[in-house]
Amino acid sequence: MGAYRWPVLKPWEFPLDTNAEEELQEVLLPPKEVNPINETSQNPAEPQSQSSNEGLIKLPEILPILPLRGLVVYPQTMVPLTIGQPRSIRLVDDVVAGERLFGLVASKVFEIETPGPEHLFRVGTAAVIHRMFRAPDGTIRLLVQGLVRFRIIEFTATEPYLMARVEVLPEILETGLQVEALERNVREQFIHMAELIPSMPRELVATIAAIPDPLQLVYNIANIQRMDINDAQEILELNRISEKLQKLVTILAREIEVLELSQKIQKEARSEIDKVQREYFLREQLKAIQRELGEGDEQAAEIEEFRKRIEAAKMPEEAEKQARRELDRLAKLPTAAAEYGVIRTYLDWLVSLPWSITTPDNLDIQNARRVLDEDHYGLEDIKERILEFLAVRKLRQERKELLQTQTTSDRIRREREGVILCFVGPPGVGKTSLGQSIARALGRKFVRISLGGMRDEAEIRGHRRTYIGAMPGRIIQALRRVESRNPVFMLDEIDKLGVDFRGDPASALLEVLDPEQNAEFRDNYIEVAFDLSQVMFITTANTLETIPAPLLDRMEVIQLSGYTENEKLKIARYYLIPRQIRENGLKTEEVEFTDEAILNIIRHYTREAGVRNLEREIGGVCRKVAVQITEGKATQVHVDVEKVREYLGRPKYLATQEIIRRTEIPGVAIGLAWTPVGGEILFVEATRMPGNKGFITTGSVGKVMQESAQAALSYVRAHAVELGIDPEIFEKSDIHLHVPAGAQPKDGPSAGVTIATALVSLLTGRLVRHDVGMTGEITLRGQVLPVGGIKEKVLAAHRAGLKTVILPKDNEGDLEDLSDEIRQAINFVLVETVDEVLQNALEQPVSEPASSPAP
Repeated sequence: MGAYRWPVLKPWEFPLDTNAEEELQEVLLPPKEVNPINETSQNPAEPQSQSSNEGLIKLPEILPILPLRGLVVYPQTMVPLTIGQPRSIRLVDDVVAGERLFGLVASKVFEIETPGPEHLFRVGTAAVIHRMFRAPDGTIRLLVQGLVRFRIIEFTATEPYLMARVEVLPEILETGLQVEALERNVREQFIHMAELIPSMPRELVATIAAIPDPLQLVYNIANIQRMDINDAQEILELNRISEKLQKLVTILAREIEVLELSQKIQKEARSEIDKVQREYFLREQLKAIQRELGEGDEQAAEIEEFRKRIEAAKMPEEAEKQARRELDRLAKLPTAAAEYGVIRTYLDWLVSLPWSITTPDNLDIQNARRVLDEDHYGLEDIKERILEFLAVRKLRQERKELLQTQTTSDRIRREREGVILCFVGPPGVGKTSLGQSIARALGRKFVRISLGGMRDEAEIRGHRRTYIGAMPGRIIQALRRVESRNPVFMLDEIDKLGVDFRGDPASALLEVLDPEQNAEFRDNYIEVAFDLSQVMFITTANTLETIPAPLLDRMEVIQLSGYTENEKLKIARYYLIPRQIRENGLKTEEVEFTDEAILNIIRHYTREAGVRNLEREIGGVCRKVAVQITEGKATQVHVDVEKVREYLGRPKYLATQEIIRRTEIPGVAIGLAWTPVGGEILFVEATRMPGNKGFITTGSVGKVMQESAQAALSYVRAHAVELGIDPEIFEKSDIHLHVPAGAQPKDGPSAGVTIATALVSLLTGRLVRHDVGMTGEITLRGQVLPVGGIKEKVLAAHRAGLKTVILPKDNEGDLEDLSDEIRQAINFVLVETVDEVLQNALEQPVSEPASSPAP
């Protein structure tokens, strides 16, 4: 159905801007006179009808044909047309230059832009051009008047435009009661339809309704009435006026029925809803349809479902009151309201949280010990702490009734049920996987989130509901995902939290990781207290220095040090190799590693505190074996030292040889350093050149380490005579102290004894023993003070193949943390002064007999 077309009845109704000379060029056409032909009188034999030959236009035998898309032009009407196709513009130009007569014929197919003869109807309207305008875009705008119908006999040309031989098709006019009744019916229906269309001009309605000629009435109403192109063409092709009136009556009646029904629907909807809410209007109509079909109300069903879920959630009193309050608000809101979706999402979060869902603990101590030993080798401190937790839980459950009868005077501090641990150690020692093992041993669910790089406090506490797209924090999200209120919850990389303008996530964790507060943790989105006291929180970190002190104070810190060679050998044998064989599609009998091959990988292809790189190298060997098996070159591979060299290439680390080579000249000492990735050995080099008491330190050393270097130099200068150094050497020399690996920042006071030893070695010419490593802070008086990270430093010395380690006397208690393997492999020298350090670290002068170092 097309849109209403308002007819152009007067020339001035086709507007032209008074200043449009630059935009439209008007072609003024002289008045066109039409010549009547074949004036015939009424046929006496047919007193009730007559042919409308009176006033017929004399048409040329051959008439240019202009195809119309979606439009039928009737006689006795004036219509504006826009012409844009080149062949149509050519036709108009030729017509205007001649008699200004051409034929207008509708196309059967609207989609075809350039219809041919086979696409056109055979009846059209001859028209005359009254006005023509040329637009700047190349189109032509016409005002044409329909004159008379014609029938196409045949098409005589298609280029440059359509030409056809035509004959005039006269109208058969009728009179009588039937025609009068139809005519009156058409007028009344047209007026009624106009009343239902507020946009139709009243003047136009009055003008058309007053037309006395029934034929002109039909054509003018059909010209503005929306109808299908086939119906419009049928009105044009019907010969009798009574048939035209009857067809128009049918079309008007159908249109009136549609308009009345639409108006009825609008009136019924307006009485129930707000006019400005279109979506609400559509939903109300949908509700009415559902009621007629006997279907239930979707909103009521949703409210009832939420009510049931609130009952089943078994929330605390505060949360249940909040949920019911929000549910009452939801029931009163229309579904189209913006707040409806916000409240619905909030309720969905509330009822989905595990308010009362817990996982029963497996309190079998032996089973827990077995599971922990299956998953991890060593780590005895952590395993004992988990077994302690289980033992306490078991006793509390067994003696629950007895404990309840005991009164307590402490009414402030609540009973603690959870535990908050912090695993600190270098990468690759199994901190994260240990959390999964603990969850398996306890029979609890495991959930993990990474805190590395987190800068937004809302990630922990959530966003307020007032924000668009607000969500709870990651703590609440994880508990909803795991569907338990007492999981093992791992917060990974807690030492890598960031701070920016969005808040401090570490401060937000103070409440989460405080046993006195987390029983009433309030997420900004949930707004009600959620009990986190039964959650076992485990955090992991590589270093404690970057963790804020208040947060660190809330956690029980358990140190995980690096592994010894023997421990790495067993871990590789019982854990890493079976896993890599499985992951690389091999069978156990297809590859076998010797202990010498594993130790070779540990010593010469990895240098780490953990076993992550060790597993990578073992995986590399397994992949080489997989290639050989798939190519049919081997069915079973025995991996020994030679095979490791063949598969992994040349060794990456030659620890003992490197140390011997670098300590072959005086002025080089070996220190022990602690880093976040474990302990490392550190070379300190000193040299001198002619100068005037200058002292330079390089190697990306920090301020504290520079101060230690200055203190060591001051001690050496103050005790030059005692150390056998010519005091005049300082007046004539500049000393340069360098710590290699300059790209790595180095700081701390524990290199004091190493710097002093390197300076004395340089100035006395005595070599530093290549198998001795040392650590300790010195004072200006020559005392050696204790330092931290002893276990990691000793493990680094063991990995490097050092045989003697010099430690401060006050660090003697730290040796208890070392395994028997390390104590037997390394000779520990405990010192209190720098003189003792030098006595055990420096080679004896050539002139003096060598003596064994102090025990």
